[in-house]
Amino acid sequence: MNHEASARVVIDMPRELAWELLKDLSLAHHYVPGVLRCELHEGPRQGLGASRRVYQKMGRWMDETVTEWNEGSGFVIRLHRGDKGPSAPFKQAQFRYRLEDAGHGQTALTTSLVFDMRWGALGRSLYRRLMAGAFRGIIRDISVSMKAFYESRGLKSVAGDAEQTVLDGGH
Repeated sequence: MNHEASARVVIDMPRELAWELLKDLSLAHHYVPGVLRCELHEGPRQGLGASRRVYQKMGRWMDETVTEWNEGSGFVIRLHRGDKGPSAPFKQAQFRYRLEDAGHGQTALTTSLVFDMRWGALGRSLYRRLMAGAFRGIIRDISVSMKAFYESRGLKSVAGDAEQTVLDGGH
């Protein structure tokens, strides 16, 4: 594919904990702006072939199917509508999530939209002149929202572990 918009953030949690959240495909509505809810399709809930439908404002929806799975570090999802390709302006599109250790118990998250535009030379020109900045902003917003959601969930997890330790009498 010819175009890519990416963003990178550092999340204040270990990669293993970030992976536990990332691999749960049902959580996207918590961190993707404009997504109201997610429904997993029949079949695998994670890994290659897992698929979800995300519902957006104004009745719009999109399917996302895992085409590459790298246990513990990320995956790639193909964006489509049923048996068709993605909605305009995309001819083809996929979204890549990648986690890497950032040291000191932190995780680097890179999110990328990789795509080809419809409409040939006109689509490429529209992208360069009008859409590139908007796409980069959207991907940045997703990364920043994921960071906030993950860190809030990480605090709950740590607090829950401490509470469980107290309830168990430290055992």
